[in-house]
Amino acid sequence: MPAKSKAQQKAAGAALSAKRGETKVSDLQGASKQMYDSMSESELEDYASTDRDGLPDHVEGD
Repeated sequence: MPAKSKAQQKAAGAALSAKRGETKVSDLQGASKQMYDSMSESELEDYASTDRDGLPDHVEGD
């Protein structure tokens, strides 16, 4: 499932980085922390790999 906004794509990238041990989990905040806790690495890869061109900055409820 692709990300619906740039903010969602960015949060997924941060969560994925923490899942892989590249950044500290304690550095995550908000949506990225929730994504880290609730999504698999594979799901995060799908969101994080979404092309940002044409995505809105935010989506209602995002």
